[in-house]
Amino acid sequence: MRYAVSTMSTANNGELSRGEKLKQLIDYHQQRYHEDDAPEISDEAYDSLVAEWRELTGQTDIKEQIAVGAAPSAAFAKVEHPVRQWSFSNVFSPGELKDWSVRLFRFLDTTPQETKLTYVTEHKIDGLKAILTYEKGVLVRAATRGNGVVGEDVTHTVRTIGDVPHTLSQPVDVVCVGEVWMSREEFARINEARRAAGEDLFANPRNAAAGTLRQLDPAVAAARNLSMFVYDLDQLDLKGQTMSVPKTQADELVLLRQLGFRVNEHWQVCTSLREIEEYYAKWTAKHQDLSYGVDGVVIKVNEVELQRALGYTAKSPRFGTAYKFPAEQATTVVEDIQLQVGRTGVVTPVAYLRPVVVDGSTVSRATLHNEDQIKRLDVRVGDTVIIQKAGDIIPEILEVIKDLRPHTTKPYRFPSRVEGCGGDGSIERIPGEAAYRCAVLDSDHLHRYRLYHLVSKQAFNIDGVGPRSIDALLDNGLIQTAADLFTLEFGDVRDLPGFKEQAAQNVIDSIEAAATVPLHRFLIGLSIDQVGEETARVLADHFGSLQKLEQASEEEIAHVYGVGDTVAGAIVRWFNDSLNRHMYTALLEHVTIENPKQTGSDTLAGRTLVFTGTLPTLARDEAKDLARKHGGKVASSVSKQTDYVVAGDAAGSKAKKATELGITILTEEQFLQLIS
Repeated sequence: MRYAVSTMSTANNGELSRGEKLKQLIDYHQQRYHEDDAPEISDEAYDSLVAEWRELTGQTDIKEQIAVGAAPSAAFAKVEHPVRQWSFSNVFSPGELKDWSVRLFRFLDTTPQETKLTYVTEHKIDGLKAILTYEKGVLVRAATRGNGVVGEDVTHTVRTIGDVPHTLSQPVDVVCVGEVWMSREEFARINEARRAAGEDLFANPRNAAAGTLRQLDPAVAAARNLSMFVYDLDQLDLKGQTMSVPKTQADELVLLRQLGFRVNEHWQVCTSLREIEEYYAKWTAKHQDLSYGVDGVVIKVNEVELQRALGYTAKSPRFGTAYKFPAEQATTVVEDIQLQVGRTGVVTPVAYLRPVVVDGSTVSRATLHNEDQIKRLDVRVGDTVIIQKAGDIIPEILEVIKDLRPHTTKPYRFPSRVEGCGGDGSIERIPGEAAYRCAVLDSDHLHRYRLYHLVSKQAFNIDGVGPRSIDALLDNGLIQTAADLFTLEFGDVRDLPGFKEQAAQNVIDSIEAAATVPLHRFLIGLSIDQVGEETARVLADHFGSLQKLEQASEEEIAHVYGVGDTVAGAIVRWFNDSLNRHMYTALLEHVTIENPKQTGSDTLAGRTLVFTGTLPTLARDEAKDLARKHGGKVASSVSKQTDYVVAGDAAGSKAKKATELGITILTEEQFLQLIS
């Protein structure tokens, strides 16, 4: 980030106040986004900074404090807009949407009972605003938004956009507004070409569209397939034509289509906030399936007469607002860094954060992975950070905003001992890795966590037995080892605190059912370092029995597809440990392992699939099992090696990445057809 804090009034300690730093940082990122077409942070992170600035300063209208738009570039002729161009305000929750609605009626000096408002909801396209001017139905000028009053003449590049008519269906005078955008597919194609040529890649489709629109050479723009949706009329002179002047926003959209413009087809008239919320929820789940970027929905009062009555603030129209989708990124402050000990003894640093809403849920922790990651980011207690949470991914810290760093912060230092490890709590670096683990693995903390994992859904799946039950059984001396679970009787469990007779019987029944366990679940339950669900399935399918896996050499295991040297070494070390052998040998006296059976077809042989989102009829695990039974390999992340991504509702970033990489995306129905 090439940004330097300038001299301003300071806080009592001689350092700029956080509010002053925020204002400078926001101004800087405004310039990077609007003037340089080279944003350094996401729109979501920028929105988060502005939200904090508003909260700190008490400002609700930031026109006088933060610049809006950008100054026109000297490389282009300046165009003074016949109608000033505004930016919509943002809302981020149902409560903020309701507050916006209340303000509408207050400014109209009426009530919902007296005046029935309707609203037009549309996609908020993630592109670049352009203003088109037609005289007698002929395109004479196209301009960027600029600072809202003066923009840049980009007629030469806009003429290359296939969606923009050079001549309208009627010889009318029109000034209209729309959004220029680049499809995900075109963005991927252009970046691939730039990569091959050794050129810098565009950060995102919006950045690529902006850079293309502001090319001096129209041939460059013509070679990149830009698109444009038109969504608003600023001026209209019918020149004696028999057409009607629009009385509503919906009428405007219909007229624009009749004149020959491309209008986004997904707009809708809503009669209540409930209908707006339904529209918002629908597209929150589905917007990643679109070919263009959408980061929210735009809501406008439908009646043009009421739009005029509501007017504008210094920055935004009162009659409209943008309802942003739940952010996958946000900014917050690191309040502490602590180390957590996992069931395999690996020590993971965790950042404790000032709570912030990300992707629709409140986040207060984020993983820092390991010591090397902390050093790479130079993250410290007190730092302001950008965090990301996409779908079901654990939040992580992407970047430290060092311009907001307090001068009192100190680099984080890994301790030599951690509570939760065995012995004296010492930790050691794992050979060949960036991670630490407990030097001694015999602590009560680790023992409990291994038992929590053994009874979990992905392992032995003992229904009704969770961490609280394990704690109660251990604390009352009813079990000491995993094998002891399978010796419990009804009377042992019945008298535990919080257990009634039926609950006790259900636990015993679940334990008995779990005494027959598939090989891959048995392997998962052992808490072998580096062996998660996918690796356990691969090992079970390849070796077919526990005995063959035990007897396999490190080299044999490493050659299994998807395993490798590191995992193979961890598996061999685990089976060679006498305490581990004693544990699972005792367990085998009480459980029966079901070895995998070769069923299904080889329809997906050699194919790698990733599943994302909520499928209509199949649970995620069911779908994965089907893929494996038909010869497919299942991965957890999308890469160039992925053949198919099977996407359901709320597919999120995995579907987006698949689109960018040109990977085939299947619906559940298409997936089932593929294996049938």
